[in-house]
Amino acid sequence: MGRASQTQAQENRQRVVETASRLFREQGTQVSVADLMKAAGLTHGGFYKHFASKDALVDEATGHAFTELGRLHTAGLERHAGQREAAQRELIDTYLSVEHRDNAADGCPVAGLAADMARASGHHEAHRIYAEGVRAFADALATEDQDGITRLCTMLGALVLARATKDSPLAEEILTTVRAALTETGTDSLG
Repeated sequence: MGRASQTQAQENRQRVVETASRLFREQGTQVSVADLMKAAGLTHGGFYKHFASKDALVDEATGHAFTELGRLHTAGLERHAGQREAAQRELIDTYLSVEHRDNAADGCPVAGLAADMARASGHHEAHRIYAEGVRAFADALATEDQDGITRLCTMLGALVLARATKDSPLAEEILTTVRAALTETGTDSLG
C-alpha cells in the first residue's frame, strides 16, 4: 500500500508542476497556491507536502516549460529527418500562428514568463533556467544568414504584439508579416 501512495504522490506532484507551468505562462507567477491547487484538482493543504515554497514550484515549472519547448524542437527535427532549416520553418510557422497567439498556457515559456522573470526579485533558480532556455531556443533558431538571438527577439516581439492587439486586424498582419520575413529563402535582413 505504501508503494501505491508513493506513486500517487509522485503523480500528484507532476500534475501540480504541469498545471503550474501552464497557468504561469497564461496568467503569470502571481497565481495563488490555492488557485493553482484547485486547477490541479488537489487541496491547498497538500501543496507543502510536495514543495518547500512557491518559489520552488516556480523553479520546477519553469524547467518543465523549457523541457517541453526542447521536446517540440527535437520532434520537429525528427519529423524533418534532421533537416534543420525545414524544422526551423515549421517552428516559426507554429510560433507565429493564431493558435499560438491565442493559447498562452501551452505556448512559449520565453513569452509567457518574460515579464515575471523581469519583475522577480533575487536570483533564484528560475532565472538561471529561463536564461539557459532562452539561449537554447536562440541557438535552435540560428542559421548561416540569421543569428538566433535576432530571430528569437523578432518572433517574441511579434507574438507579444499580436497578443496585445488580438481583437484587431493588426494582430494577424503582425504574425503574417514577421513569419514571411523569417521564412523567405535567402532573406538576411534580420541577421
